[in-house]
Amino acid sequence: MTLIESLFKEIDREAITTRRMLARLPEDRWDWKPHPKSMTLRQLSTHLAELPGWVSMILNSQELDFAKSNYQPADLKGRNEVLEHFEKTLADGRQQLAAAREEDLLPSWTLRNGEQILNVSPSGEVIRMTFCQIVHHRAQLGVFLRLLDIPIPGSYGPSADEPAFR
Repeated sequence: MTLIESLFKEIDREAITTRRMLARLPEDRWDWKPHPKSMTLRQLSTHLAELPGWVSMILNSQELDFAKSNYQPADLKGRNEVLEHFEKTLADGRQQLAAAREEDLLPSWTLRNGEQILNVSPSGEVIRMTFCQIVHHRAQLGVFLRLLDIPIPGSYGPSADEPAFR
């Protein structure tokens, strides 16, 4: 299996679970956050919905510099908009990955904040780290949902909210 084939398998598998988690978003708690240092439910779900689009950024640039970035998160107003945005960025990421060649995954890609270098890795590894970020933020969302007493779907097997564990 090529690295591109492996990345497709991973993004498709993670998309299923992410979609199920985003479908549970409570629109009446959109600006809720569990702690002052936490993102709001809106910020977290927006970030999660945007992450598949990072595949395109990684394959079409050499770095992301937070100090120079003019990033503005999408202004998503509810569960349906989050799900639609997720599908859009997922389609874009998949399309860019489909157009990529194995050698496109080899050049170094840098994550920095001005002069501070946070990471330098081959583009293919950065795409994998992006998928790990999806899993990481999805787990955060699971904690948010648990604290709001919303049943959580299983990720890699049933959750405690699903009949297999009741």
